[in-house]
Amino acid sequence: MTRFKLSTKYKAIAIGGSAGSFQPITKILSVIPKDFPLPIFLCLHRLKHVRHGFVEALSIKSLKSIHEPFDKESIKRELVYLAPANYHLSIELGNTMSLSTEGLINNSRPAIDITLESAAYAYRDKLIGILMSGANKDGALGMQKIKDRGGLTIIQDPEESMISTMPNSALSVTEIDHVLKTDQIIEFLLELDQMLRSG
Repeated sequence: MTRFKLSTKYKAIAIGGSAGSFQPITKILSVIPKDFPLPIFLCLHRLKHVRHGFVEALSIKSLKSIHEPFDKESIKRELVYLAPANYHLSIELGNTMSLSTEGLINNSRPAIDITLESAAYAYRDKLIGILMSGANKDGALGMQKIKDRGGLTIIQDPEESMISTMPNSALSVTEIDHVLKTDQIIEFLLELDQMLRSG
């Protein structure tokens, strides 16, 4: 059994991914219970001109409802919030989210760094950040910010990742709490689910 840093203090999960992350993220979403008690913010690099079909593709196997938020929308813990195509997604104080069309970061909009860094500011040590496969460095600084503010950091094992640049970039800038394969990330989330329900 893998030993994890588990706690009942966590209030949100933020997941980032790019090339090679769709399949493992879909696998994770297929196992997380529908009533998992934390909101999940999902920022994936996606084609900016393709606005339809992505939510549907993720929803095919997901047990939880996947939703593209509106600007200033309130956060509900039972949903997975997917950053919309061509919009940066920020998590705000006061339990809301905001969208922006500011410039590209790491050649990306949505940028994983923006979602992770803003979530770290809003949730501090009560955030879990997960960074999956990807071909650039987006998300590395976001994971560093999560770590700096006391949150828990997890990356997909670079040896398992289809493209290891993204998780390796996070490893190069901060101390990561857990380096896990997809099945171990699922194990972590299911153990967390049980702890939160019993705690």
